[in-house]
Amino acid sequence: MRFRQLIKNLLSRDIMLILGLTIVLAMTLAALLAPIIAPYNPDVLHLDHILEPPSSLFWLGTDRLGRDILSRLLYGGRISLWVGFVSVSISISIGTILGMVSGYFSSWIDECIMRIVDIMLCFPSFFLILSVISFLEPNLTNIMVVIGLTSWMGVTRLVRAETLSLREREFISAARLAGSSILRILFFHILPNTLAPVLITATLGVAGAILTESSLSFLGLGVQPPTASWGNMLLDGKSVIETAPWLSLFPGLAILVTVLGYNLLGESLRDYFDPRLK
Repeated sequence: MRFRQLIKNLLSRDIMLILGLTIVLAMTLAALLAPIIAPYNPDVLHLDHILEPPSSLFWLGTDRLGRDILSRLLYGGRISLWVGFVSVSISISIGTILGMVSGYFSSWIDECIMRIVDIMLCFPSFFLILSVISFLEPNLTNIMVVIGLTSWMGVTRLVRAETLSLREREFISAARLAGSSILRILFFHILPNTLAPVLITATLGVAGAILTESSLSFLGLGVQPPTASWGNMLLDGKSVIETAPWLSLFPGLAILVTVLGYNLLGESLRDYFDPRLK
């Protein structure tokens, strides 16, 4: 009942939340149902329909090898969303654990963790990812792991700040007096009270991860052909953008709409959970 009431309050509060949630759900369903709704196999070559503009046969046109753009967009969405979810799960897990440990102990452990965070933040995140991925084989697993391992610092700082405040609260003191272990205090008392800001960060992080994967694929360091991703579809259309603009237009719109949806959803959740706006 509490969850249903929360959803009802959220939806009645902000039209931007409804729009963001609709976009996110639509893009996710389209990616999940790609094998069912895609009109063609994304890797099948239609050599008699090379660079064909949008038509009744190929709704979004074809590329330089005669492959259907719509089918490749749907399957590319599976790659982009998978990268977003997995990489954000990695970064959230690392950042949450380190943030709780750093904020709860607040000693030399805190100093060590925060100095590592400061060092990592000295490097622009995309160039850090770019430098690491250039030494590895450009495949999907490496991309997800590298993005996750280079984007946990903000979560650590956020969770640390929440933990510093929570550890002085009465219910934490009561848990200590009751003999609760440190692990129980961290994961059963502190962690549930940090989930709201972490959820917001994760939502915004998915959008950032999708942009990062698309950028890496556009530079040739991400998902490799013939596997479809929105980034390498943009790369395919770069050389023929004047004669076949649909090759770049539709992947660019897919990235734009998906990132916009996650940003609208994340910003709306942040506004809802911000006590200063209540």
